Parts: sequence; structure tokens; C-alpha cells
Amino acid sequence: MSFILNAPWIAVQAEQLLAQRGHAWLLSGPSGLGQYDLALSLVSAWLCEKPAPQGACGVCGSCHAIQVRTHADLCVLMPETVMLELGWPLSEKAQDEIDKKTRKPSREIRVDAMRDAVEFSQRTNARGQGKAVLVYPAERMNNITANALLKTLEEPPGDVKFVLATESAHQLLPTIRSRCLAHTMRWPDTVQALSWLADQGFDGPEAEVLLHAAGGRPADVLRQAASGQTPVWWSSFPQAMARGEVAALSDLNPSQAIDALQKLSHDLVLRQSGAAPRFFSSDTLPKSKASLSTLTGWYKRLTTAARSSEHPFNAGLMLEALASEARLAITASH
Repeated sequence: MSFILNAPWIAVQAEQLLAQRGHAWLLSGPSGLGQYDLALSLVSAWLCEKPAPQGACGVCGSCHAIQVRTHADLCVLMPETVMLELGWPLSEKAQDEIDKKTRKPSREIRVDAMRDAVEFSQRTNARGQGKAVLVYPAERMNNITANALLKTLEEPPGDVKFVLATESAHQLLPTIRSRCLAHTMRWPDTVQALSWLADQGFDGPEAEVLLHAAGGRPADVLRQAASGQTPVWWSSFPQAMARGEVAALSDLNPSQAIDALQKLSHDLVLRQSGAAPRFFSSDTLPKSKASLSTLTGWYKRLTTAARSSEHPFNAGLMLEALASEARLAITASH
């Protein structure tokens, strides 16, 4: 499920970036801050027929073409899984291969797609406003794909602009980073975030709990709520894990379960260190005599598990193992 932020802090950043010159931007920061939304705002403004300093007009033919994902002068470079999630059409060849089940949608940005983007950048634009390439999440390029893009970034055709959006800028090649103007995504303040969440139907103390659970990142509030992580569930989760209750994870996929457990282990480490928890209220955390080394070891194992969480051998068994390990870590003695 995708979440598009029509948020004031995104609009402010878009206006500031549009006032600057440059053929390539790199937008970076943690998840939930709207990198994709800001990137889409930039390319929409670049291609708009009647742009304003604030961005695209939203009503011209170009804006409509982007809204329905058919703009001839916009190339989006994404993993096929992300394109399907966000409603962007795959190439005819890729769609045919997936329809015939000769392969699954790629979780990386494919080299074939990058070659198509390089060819696209060299063509004459169709609508007279130049061309744009949007790469997201940019960290999903492997070295071969990234090097193919690098050559075009080094010697860009005159009328093409690039925007790369990432949640893991450190994974990009240094040469890619050096060819782009860098922009670090800005965090909304709590008042801004809660006001925007109220417009999305989350209000009052429940919104505060959800924003706390998301580490202050509004888009992640929507993602977590969509996966069943309600305020009541979130408040009861630490104690449920102390008891090893796999039922508390039953509505989550392994990636979501690991994310929640990483936040719990993180907060337990903070408490053992004498600091305030970040994601949970102090009164919801279970009492634990576990040592710092036990808790940090648990966190490291969760990080390792996250690397294979998108395609586990058996999701049910993985959730059972995660719940059991959580109980052992939390209830461990010095």
C-alpha cells in the first residue's frame, strides 16, 4: 500500500528546491519523511506547462499525464515491486514476463530498466518542457545499474533533470552522490505532524501514541495503522512479547514484526542505559533484568533477520521464532 503525503512540510521543501538550479537532486533521510512525494513534486513542477514558484499547477495536460502515469517525458526507475505498489506501469516486456510467471517482480532496479532510462534521456522531449528521471528507492540500484546511470549523470543531455530519492544514502556509490545536489529531508515538528494526522482521521491521544510509535514520522503512522498496529495493540505489545505470545504478531508480516521488535529492543536498551524510550511509553515496557549485552545482541540478531524477512522460508515459523526469542531476551537474567 502506498501513502502520498500532501503535507505542508513537503510543499515548503519543494518550493525551496525549485528555486535552485541543478540537473540532479539526491533526496535522503529516514523512511516516513516523504522522499518519494517530494521527488514527484519536483518532476511535476519541472514538466508542468504553467508552473508557479510553489510547484506544478496540478491541472494542465502535463500534470494530468503524471497523475494517470502516462507522461511521455517522465521516466521512473524503481524496482518492479515498488512500481506495482505505487501504480506505475511496467514495460511491456516486463509485464509479459510477470504475467506468464516466468519470473517474479524484481526487488531491485533492473539493468534493463536503467538502459531504457539512458536511451530515454537521449531522446527529444515530447511536450516541450524537457524530460525528467525519478529514481526511487535509489539504494535499490546494484553497482552495474548505478554505473550505467553515472555515465548519464556525468554528461547529461541538455533538457533532462534527475531526482534520486533514498532512505539509505550510505548505500549509494560515492560517485553517484557526488554528481547530485544533496538535500536532507526535514522532520515536521510534532504540532505539524499531529495536525496533518488529524486531517487523515487520526486525532487526540491515539494520534500521539501512533506518532510516538513511528518515531515522529507521519507516513509511517499510516503504514503501521494499515498493518493493524493500533494504539491499543502498540501499548500491549511489549508485555505480550515478554510472554512470548506469537498471537500478537499474527496480523503482521515478518518485516513488520521485526520492525516492531527492533523498536522494542531499542527502547529496552535505552531504559537500561538510563535514557528515555523513543517508541513506547515507559509504563508499557516490561520489567527486565536482561543485561545490555543480551539486549543489544537481540537487536543485532533482528537486524540480521530483517535481511531475509521479505522472502522467509516459512513466515509462520519465523513469527514463532521471533516471539520465542523476544521472550528469552526480555526475561533473561544478568
